[in-house]
Amino acid sequence: MSEIKTQATDADVTAFLEAATPQRRREDGLALADIFHEVTGVDPVMWGPSMVGYGSYRYVSPSDPKRQGQWPKTAFSPRKASLSLYGLKDLPAGAELLPELGKYTEGAGCVYVKKLDDIDLDVLRRLIAIAWGRGDDPLP
Repeated sequence: MSEIKTQATDADVTAFLEAATPQRRREDGLALADIFHEVTGVDPVMWGPSMVGYGSYRYVSPSDPKRQGQWPKTAFSPRKASLSLYGLKDLPAGAELLPELGKYTEGAGCVYVKKLDDIDLDVLRRLIAIAWGRGDDPLP
């Protein structure tokens, strides 16, 4: 069985967010941390060098069941190009609600947002709550 490379770390989440650039990305990252904490009720943990994650679940890759491990239930990263939001579209209820979010684009496993002003923060909170309710993936 192969483990997922990105793992939870002991890195300082606040220091990571305060170092984000440009300033707008830093401000939006700190605001996202507040929103994710408000919805999940837990403190964030750094996953790898750049993901701020909340909770975890047992992940089993649909394309390769031998690849499994722990993954954040929901997470974000204030990357230079955009805010990356993880876990929002993984479950059917999240995928169904996603079109109401506002202005965004999609990657394979995440949603990209240029700035928080482009999205409906109440819809974001609902999407986070859906992701937060996720259980462990079934073992093959």
